[in-house]
Amino acid sequence: MTSQPGRLGIAHQHHLQGSAIDRNRPLQFRLDGRIVSGFAGDTVLSAALASGIDAAGRRDGAALALSARHAPAITFAALAGDHQRALPMERTLATDGADYLTTAQKLGGNILARLLRRGGRSLDIDLDRPDALARPWLGMPAAPGPEADLVVIGGGVAGLSAALAGARRGLRVVLAEAAPLLGGKARLFGTQEGEETPDAAIARLVAAIAKSDAITVLTAAEAFALRPGAVRLHHVEMPGGTPTGRVIDIHAPHIVLATGALERLPLFPGNRLPGVIGALDAFELAQLYGLWPGWSALVATSSSPAYRLAMLVTDAGITVPRILDSRPHPQSRFIEFSKAYGITLAAGTIVASAAPAIRGNGIVAMPKLSMDGFSRAEPPLTVDRLVVCGGWQPDLTLWHMAGGESAWNAGGTRLEGRGGPAGTVLAGSAAGWVSRSACLASGSDAVDVLLGRQRRLVEDRLIDPIYETPDAPAWVGDEPDEASQPVFLDGGWRHIQRPRRVASRWPAWLPFAPRPPGWSLADTPQPLDIADIAAGVQLGAIPAASAGIVAQERVAMVAIESDQDDESRRLASPLPLPPSYLAARYAGAALWLVVPDDARMLDVGALIHANADTTDPLKAIGVVVRIVNGKAVALVAGSAGQTASVHEPGRAVGIRLVEPYRA
Repeated sequence: MTSQPGRLGIAHQHHLQGSAIDRNRPLQFRLDGRIVSGFAGDTVLSAALASGIDAAGRRDGAALALSARHAPAITFAALAGDHQRALPMERTLATDGADYLTTAQKLGGNILARLLRRGGRSLDIDLDRPDALARPWLGMPAAPGPEADLVVIGGGVAGLSAALAGARRGLRVVLAEAAPLLGGKARLFGTQEGEETPDAAIARLVAAIAKSDAITVLTAAEAFALRPGAVRLHHVEMPGGTPTGRVIDIHAPHIVLATGALERLPLFPGNRLPGVIGALDAFELAQLYGLWPGWSALVATSSSPAYRLAMLVTDAGITVPRILDSRPHPQSRFIEFSKAYGITLAAGTIVASAAPAIRGNGIVAMPKLSMDGFSRAEPPLTVDRLVVCGGWQPDLTLWHMAGGESAWNAGGTRLEGRGGPAGTVLAGSAAGWVSRSACLASGSDAVDVLLGRQRRLVEDRLIDPIYETPDAPAWVGDEPDEASQPVFLDGGWRHIQRPRRVASRWPAWLPFAPRPPGWSLADTPQPLDIADIAAGVQLGAIPAASAGIVAQERVAMVAIESDQDDESRRLASPLPLPPSYLAARYAGAALWLVVPDDARMLDVGALIHANADTTDPLKAIGVVVRIVNGKAVALVAGSAGQTASVHEPGRAVGIRLVEPYRA
C-alpha cells in the first residue's frame, strides 16, 4: 500500500481498521495536480493524510500540520475562479476521478523550489497570509432549510438523545452534525461499570433515529452562526454523487447545543509541527479511516483516555515506547491495562519542546521531569509521531454567538457555560458533563428544559479520584525563543502564538536592561477561539475573572440578525452598535461598510491606519469588526469616500469607506 503510507494494514484484526471506509473500493483523485489515493468513504482530507500529505504549509518559516481544524478550502478545478462553490476538505467525501484545487495562496520561491516541493508532504500554503484558510461560504447568502420545531447541533450521544426526546414529544426535529457520520467522540473514552459500550449506545440511538419520520438528519453540516430561533449551516450534499455545498438557515423556537468538547493543545515549542497530533484527532482518524503514519509514537498527556489510545495502536502494530503523564501520581484503570501491555509510564513528565527530526519525517521530543517543584531535562526521544492530550474545553462557540454566558472554573481549568438566552440549551460535554450516561441523560433533560417539563436527575457517576486521577491542566513547556519552534495556543486557524523571548546583549539584572513587554489577549481587538481563551488564562494573558466576558466579546463575531421580513433572512450584526470592548477605543468612530482596493476578503480584527506608512498599533484609527454578506464592517472615524489602510501580516491593503453600516 505504498500509495497510502499513512494507512494501517489489516494483516491481523484490530479496532482501528477504518469503520468508515471500504477497502474493496479504491479510488483516486487529483489535489493541486498530484494524485491522491484512497477508498470509498474517505474524505478528501483523510485520503490526503493517507497519501502522506500531513503539512498545510508554512507560517513564519515553520511548517504547520494539516488537520480537520487546520485545512484549506477546495474547489473543483473547472470552477477554480468561483470560490463561492468551495468545499471543506474535512467534510467532503472523496470521489473517484475528481480534480480539486486548494483555494489558498501558495508559497513563493523559484520554479525549481516549487517543483521540488510538489509531490511532497505539504500543501505549500502561505499561512502568513491572513486569508490563507478562509472559508468562502461564510459570506454566501442562505437558502431556507427544513422546517423544524427543534434544532439539535451535534450528533454525539447527547445530540442523538436530544433528537429522539424531541421526536417523542411531538416536535419536528433537525439534527445537524458537522462530521460525515453520526456518533461523535464517545468511543475514545471507554466504558464505566454498568454502561453499555459506546458502539452499542451509538448503534442503538442511530437506529432509532433512522426509524423516526419526525427527525431530519443533516451530516457534513457545520453550524457557523446562531441566534435564538435561527441557525445558519454550511451543508455538503452529494447529489448524483458529486459533492455540492449550500448555506441554509433553519428557524426553530428550540435549539439544543450538543457541540461536545475541544481537546486542549499543550503549550510547548513545536506543538503544531507535522507529526504532532491530539489524541482525539488521532483516534478518530484511526478508528474511522485506518490512518496512522509511521511505526512508533510517543504519547504525552494530562488525561487518562490517551492511555486507551496507546493500547489500541499497540494492538495495531505501532510501537509506543513511553507515555509521558504531566500528573505526578496518576491512577487509572487505563494505566494499569497499559502496564500489562509493557508500555512504560513516565509520571510527572512533560514534553518541554519538539523539533523536526534531522532525517526523515519524525519528531524529536524533549521530555522534562517536572514535579513537586523539581525540574530536570530527560534524554530526547525520536519517534514517527507525537500524540498529545491537554484535557478538554467545552465547545461554547455557538453558545456565545447566541448570547450565552460563561465563567472560568479554576478547579477544572476551563470555561463553563452559565446563563443563556431563552430557547437555547447546552447538553452533553458542552454543558460540562463527563460520563457517557450523564451525556445521554442530559440530551433528554435539555428538551424538557426547553418545553418547561418536569426535569429528571442528571448525575455524573464518576470513578473515585483515588482510582481515576482527574485531568490536569494542559501543561506549559519551555518558553519559546528566537531559535525555537513557535508555541500556538490552539490547533485551529487563528495562529495565535505565545510571544518569543528576544535575546538582549544586556544582563537582565542591569537596571537599564530591556524588560519583556506585557502580553494581554484581553485588550487586543482580535477574534479568539474558546481554546485560545483557556490558554490565555493559563499563561496570565487573560484574567480568569474576565475570561467569560472576553469569550462573549471575541467568539461571537458572527451572528444572524432578527427577521426584518419573512423573505430576508441574511447574515448581519444583531445591532448597528460597535462591540462593547471597542466602544471607547477610537474617538468619534462609527460602523462603516469598507471596500478593499483589490478583490479580497478582509480579516476580522485587522487594524486600520490613516495611511500605509503608519504601523504603530497605538496610532490605529479603527478596526475591522465583522464580515456581513461578504462585506467588511469596520469601526472607524471618517466620512464617505475616505481612504485608509488595513494592516495585515506582511502587507497593507488600501480601503475606502463606502457608507455607514445599518443592520
